[in-house]
This record gives sequence, C-alpha cells and structure tokens, in this order.
Amino acid sequence: MNITIKNIRLKSQQLSEQTFDTPKEVVSWMGAMQAQDFTMAKWAIAIRSKQCAEQDIEDAFNRGDFLRTHIMRPTWHFVSAEDIRWLLKLTGERIKGAWKYVKDLKVDEHELTKCYNLLERTLRDNNHQTKDEITKIFEQEGLGATERHIYLFTMLAEADGIICSGVLKEKKQTYALLDERAPQSKDIHKDEALAKLAQRYMQSHSPASLQDFVWWSGLTIKDCRHAFSLIDNELIKDHFGSTELYIHKDYNECASSNTNVLHFLPAYDEYLISYKDRTNVLDLEHHPKAFNNYGIFQSIILYNGHGVGNWKKVKKAKGIDFDISFWDSKLKISKELLTLEGKKFQDYIKK
Repeated sequence: MNITIKNIRLKSQQLSEQTFDTPKEVVSWMGAMQAQDFTMAKWAIAIRSKQCAEQDIEDAFNRGDFLRTHIMRPTWHFVSAEDIRWLLKLTGERIKGAWKYVKDLKVDEHELTKCYNLLERTLRDNNHQTKDEITKIFEQEGLGATERHIYLFTMLAEADGIICSGVLKEKKQTYALLDERAPQSKDIHKDEALAKLAQRYMQSHSPASLQDFVWWSGLTIKDCRHAFSLIDNELIKDHFGSTELYIHKDYNECASSNTNVLHFLPAYDEYLISYKDRTNVLDLEHHPKAFNNYGIFQSIILYNGHGVGNWKKVKKAKGIDFDISFWDSKLKISKELLTLEGKKFQDYIKK
C-alpha cells in the first residue's frame, strides 16, 4: 500500500511530472514551502518546475514573485506574493504566540511600536536592508539590539505584516516593507482562508492525514478539522494498510509512477517535512539519517519515492561533484540514474 502513497505524493508534489514553468507557480501550488535553508529551498523549487535554473529562481525572488517570511509553525517559508496577506492573517497570531522569546524579553507595546516605526522609516522607498544593517540602525536609535531582540522584532514585524523579504544584497537576505513588495488584496473571511489553505495542502501534499495538516500549518486542531470540513466534497478518505489518509479527488485514479526514478531531495524538503508521519516514505530505522530531534533535516536520495541515502554537493576545481552514501549496502542503483540526477543539479547551477 505504501507504493500507492508514494506514487500519489510524487505526483501531487510535482516530483514525478512537472507541470509549472515558473517559480511563482510552484510556490503557489505548494501553498508554502519551508525555506530556512535558502540554497536548498531554491533547489526544492527547481526540481518541481519544468526547467528553472538557480538564477531564474533568484530573479523571481528579487522581483517579489514569491517572498520569504515566517508564515507557519513558526519558521521561514516561501509564499506567493498574492497569498501572503490572507495567510498571515490566518497564522500571524499563532506565530507570535509560539515564539519563545516573546515572554522572556518582555517587550511592551510602546517599545514594539517604536520598532515598527523605525523599520518603516528605514525600509521605505524600497531601501532594503540586511539584518546586520538593521541592527546598526537599532543601536544608533538606542533600541534593544542584541541578536535575540533583533530576531524578535523582525519576526513580530513579519507576523504583523509590516516587513517581509527584500532583494538579495551580495547574496545576503534583506528585509523590505510588505506594502512595497506584495499587492494589496481583498480581505477574506477566516472560513475562506481556512478552506483555501486546506485545498492547497491537499492538492499538493496528498495523501495526508488531519494530523499532517495540523503539523504543517501550525493551526489548532479545531481550525484544521473545520478546514477539512469546508472542502469535504473535494476529499476522499481511504485506508492504506492500517493508515487512514485523505486524498484530494484529483488523485482518485492516479496511475502508477514510472519505476527507476531518482531524486536528489534538498534538506527541509516538503516531501518529508510537511508530514507528521514520515514512515510511508522513509523507514523508521533511517529517520536519524534524514532528520534529528532538533529539527535539522538532511539532503536525502529518493528512489521511486522512498528515502534510500544521503547526498551533498562537493566543490572541486573542475566544478561540482557529489558525495553519495546509501543506507542499505545491498541496494543497487544504476550509475546512469545517479549521473543523470547529478547533471540536473549541475545544469541548474550553471545555467
């Protein structure tokens, strides 16, 4: 039964058949994509698009086609510029409530307002600034400028829709005003936002459980259960062995995927991280090789949708090579498949 789960997930996640041309379309389809590792998150977009080089993705990011901000759980995510406002309204309070520094640093509303005003003055007219540049400005203004304070101020400003990602500055991340990076959009009711988020998740992550959606979204169980009920006519509940999962109706007659398909999956990829239960695509004994209890995820090799090893790029004088290790010494994978996937990554970097 796990074969069926993997086949559907490869398709829903755009890994077995890529249907989108642009990074913006990929990010929008996925709803949101975890992106604390910016380099790996770019590759996550590339493997889900028809043909996107790294520079294409950076260009789209710099244009503001998609943005990087704390949007769920809370951690960094890519999100479409068209989706960021309704999604922030849905998740913003949960993000602020989950941030461990909030109570510890005891920032009052007056101090927070001063910080927001300073950020707005500093970043207006597309004057995008790095975290280090913002820290210096906070120091000059006599506001708390410890690393922990800056993390808190910027995260809260993201959750409140004041700032988001700006253009890359010498490969460094910057902050910008959300009003200057994302179009104003019509305010939507909470139920509409819940339904939209659940629909995006199930279209791009099927099959999945309610608990998977709770984990991915960071919303309450009550809200997630209600979200699923709002799109009940689009969901099919089915048993895969002893596991009960929901499938979006688009995959009710999903054909079997091609065999001998290999992917170099980036660290923190949605194929793994967006599910509470990962045993359907990754043997329990190999979990520590893919992620640890501190939330650190490694780059892994997928073979026919199943985790089988680790990979990492190695810079050499003549270009990029790869360090490959398989978890089962008896597993036989052709060198041609490995060479083909390696070339995809090399072409992605070079183009």
